[in-house]
Amino acid sequence: MARPPLSENRSMAILNAAKAGGYAVPGMCCYNIESIIATVKAAEATRSPAMVLLFPWAIQYAGDALVKAAAEAAHSASVPVSLHLDHCQTPELVRRAADIDGAFDSIMCDMSHYEKDENLKLTAELVKYCHERGIAAEAEPGRIEGGEDGVAETVDLEGVLTTPEQAEEFVATGIDMLAPAFGNVHGEYGPRGIQLEYERLQSINKAVGDRVRLVLHGADPFDQEIFSKCMAAGVTKVNINKGMNDHYARTQKEMQGKPLTSVIEAGTNAMQVAIEKYMHWLGSAGKA
Repeated sequence: MARPPLSENRSMAILNAAKAGGYAVPGMCCYNIESIIATVKAAEATRSPAMVLLFPWAIQYAGDALVKAAAEAAHSASVPVSLHLDHCQTPELVRRAADIDGAFDSIMCDMSHYEKDENLKLTAELVKYCHERGIAAEAEPGRIEGGEDGVAETVDLEGVLTTPEQAEEFVATGIDMLAPAFGNVHGEYGPRGIQLEYERLQSINKAVGDRVRLVLHGADPFDQEIFSKCMAAGVTKVNINKGMNDHYARTQKEMQGKPLTSVIEAGTNAMQVAIEKYMHWLGSAGKA
């Protein structure tokens, strides 16, 4: 299926509707066809928009195969579902992904492991490359600490929280989505627990929220109350990883030795149930 022009970009249409409607859309971090199917089924069951997220690992592992399967599943859904590449951390991979015909609707050009000036320079170049192909772009000012499966570790880097001034600098690169660091952490939150600076998020939203859509990373352990506070501060896209994939791992363990097809179906169903919960929590259910 051909990719529409940037003015009709699927990811931005989904997120702009969420902004107007005061809800957020789940971005589900998928590693296999089961999680992709679970996301689409959950979206259709709850009549919710959704975003399927892949990591660059999917391309490194399977070339274009998993990407094209994800695009087919997302773009043929009966509700709005887009395909997003999360945490693409090299310029070469961003370009490689953007050149896959009819695939990604949006790409996170994550140059946050570079120093600030280089980060901004590379981000601007890659945003232009994506936009020329009808692809929306996301970037991360500051650094969101930690790491997750399929993403290079950044835990050894100093965590830098985003300021409204930094947000402005990144908006100037032409990005469509901004992933601010306001105390959120990739992976495990550790002994200190969840310590979010909502006022910082609100100030960023006040500064740039009329021009870009805000994205929440590191949301796996959050509950409905935290999501509500983040949405009130402008968040329209929430990335979920372990909150879905842990259910698949649990099901595989519980059904060890059973026929493989039944294990696959049970794992898909378990993930679908988890995704539907997030759709209700985020207020996207019924909005498609």
